[in-house]
Amino acid sequence: MHTQPFDFYYLIQQASAPTKLVVLILLIFSIVSWAIILSKQRSFSRVRHESQGFIALFRRCAQWTDVYPHCDQFKRSPLVSLFLAAYEQWVDTADPDQEEHPLPSRSLVQVERALKQAAIVETERLERHLSWLASIATSSPFIGLFGTVIGIIIAFQGLSVQTQSSIQTVAPGIAEALVATAAGLFVAIPAYIGYNYFLARVREFTGVFSEFSLELLNAIERSLSRDGIFRS
Repeated sequence: MHTQPFDFYYLIQQASAPTKLVVLILLIFSIVSWAIILSKQRSFSRVRHESQGFIALFRRCAQWTDVYPHCDQFKRSPLVSLFLAAYEQWVDTADPDQEEHPLPSRSLVQVERALKQAAIVETERLERHLSWLASIATSSPFIGLFGTVIGIIIAFQGLSVQTQSSIQTVAPGIAEALVATAAGLFVAIPAYIGYNYFLARVREFTGVFSEFSLELLNAIERSLSRDGIFRS
């Protein structure tokens, strides 16, 4: 028995207008999805690399004032935003006499609030565009299914006007319709995997935010205890 090889492009060329429209929409979704995936992958790699560098710098320096001038080198790291939030609350940078031996200018509670706010802002920045991946992952199969239903309806309408009915008559139309379902899954699966992967990375970073915030607060408490000053 001779089997006709699968030719996706031929099926699209022979497809009806509704099926072509569905495939075009899914193609656009696929381009958007992969653009987000590749962009987020590069962004998360830079964030991870610069965060590791900033933590190493922070732990090497004895004073926060030694860390502050180098923050621009790691500006893509969310940890820099957390550090600056704590630094600006704790150190009175307006007083030049406190440059070498900074004293607490705000209460520890205010520093903690500033850290929480900075962590929320940075988490939202990491999650940016992930909702698009979620939307594409959930909607693409249904869009493909819609194209399939329309294609099957058109195929059976064509069958109704034929004088002889056979599987060979309706098979090409059904094959065309099922291409839309396959295209929907082809778009949805990478978007779904990408969404879950990056969401896991965001959760990982939020854990790092919490650990770094505690490290900053502990450093402030040690400084307050050493200087004999404590404000709550």
